[in-house]
Amino acid sequence: MSRLAPSNPCQDRTFGAQGAVVPQEPLPLAQGRADALYVHVPFCDHRCGYCNFAVWVGSKELEPALNRAWEQEARWTLPGRLTTVYFGGGTPSRLSLPAMERLLKLVHQHFDLVPECEWTVEANPQDVTPQWLELLREHGVTRISLGAQSFLPQKLQALDRRHQVEHIWRAVELVQQAGLVLSLDLIFAAPGESLAQWVQDLHCAIRTGAEHFSVYGLTIERGTRFWSLRRRGLLQEVPEELQAQMYETTLDHLAQAGWQHYEVSNFARPGFQCQHNLKYWHAKDYHAWGPGAARHYQGIRQTNHPSTTTYLKRVLGGRSPVWHSERLSWETRRREALVLGLRTTAGVHPEEFAARWGATPQELAPQALENFLRQGLLTWHQGRLRLTRRGLLVSDSIWGELLDEEG
Repeated sequence: MSRLAPSNPCQDRTFGAQGAVVPQEPLPLAQGRADALYVHVPFCDHRCGYCNFAVWVGSKELEPALNRAWEQEARWTLPGRLTTVYFGGGTPSRLSLPAMERLLKLVHQHFDLVPECEWTVEANPQDVTPQWLELLREHGVTRISLGAQSFLPQKLQALDRRHQVEHIWRAVELVQQAGLVLSLDLIFAAPGESLAQWVQDLHCAIRTGAEHFSVYGLTIERGTRFWSLRRRGLLQEVPEELQAQMYETTLDHLAQAGWQHYEVSNFARPGFQCQHNLKYWHAKDYHAWGPGAARHYQGIRQTNHPSTTTYLKRVLGGRSPVWHSERLSWETRRREALVLGLRTTAGVHPEEFAARWGATPQELAPQALENFLRQGLLTWHQGRLRLTRRGLLVSDSIWGELLDEEG
């Protein structure tokens, strides 16, 4: 089973700084216009065994410094109008109410938000309170992304999660009472998980009445505790065939329940697609603040230093937080746009793609596309190039050939 999308697209390892050497000195900070903002909140009360994101585990004594650093990054960011905002992590809900209010106000002070702006905040179930939700609503937040992961106690334990099932149901109730859109993160293929258990998880998730699901197969990344356990023979991954069955079961169950599958790992009720994440899939530009956060402006892709303390020292010292920066060639940009477009179930329309990128997909990668069409991994549907169901199962195995300039 191929690797599905990670929970935070800003930290997607599909492109970018994977394996890059961290420079000792900051790199210049790019300036550009964008209508989307991602803010990385690094705080967590616990690092889960599968997590390799930029997080800070421990006390919140760094909150004031982090607020000041975000304010400095704002001063370095060109103002403009935003159509989407996303607070990810880490765990944004771990911020104290005063620190969260200061961050919410900062966004309003620096940017104009369109009336229909989609504003998402990620949360752990145990952190959700009526007071927290009211604060978010007052400042324009429209959507909560809840890191449920599972409704089964034994699976939460296997995933090294701290919350309990009752925390999820209480958080769901509170978010819905507050009138905010609810998105749930779910993980399949946890150690020891059966297909029947995954079906049970799906049924529980459907019962919540959430408007959006992000569904990910568990991946074991280098540097995580799960990686170490696997190397020592103390953790066994779910067999690939069973992982594929779990993913296909997800497609079937959610379709039957009325959710639309719009991206490899994302499902929504009609009208509730995550507009912020669609900006990534449509290869749009976006601002980013915070440790480990990634930004993109017209072919310049940058990632801030992943260490919270190093990020703070740099920014509060008046220096750029950038530790990795690259200027993409035109060829690389349009090949990446092709891959990102194919991640969506809408696929890629050749003429629309050529109008923006100067070539059709067939002209960019004729041999690779011919091979994938012949193998039944891609298909033409209503004039658009799309992944087939079989292609969805092995999608990550085909991206490299499409990104290869000899493809």
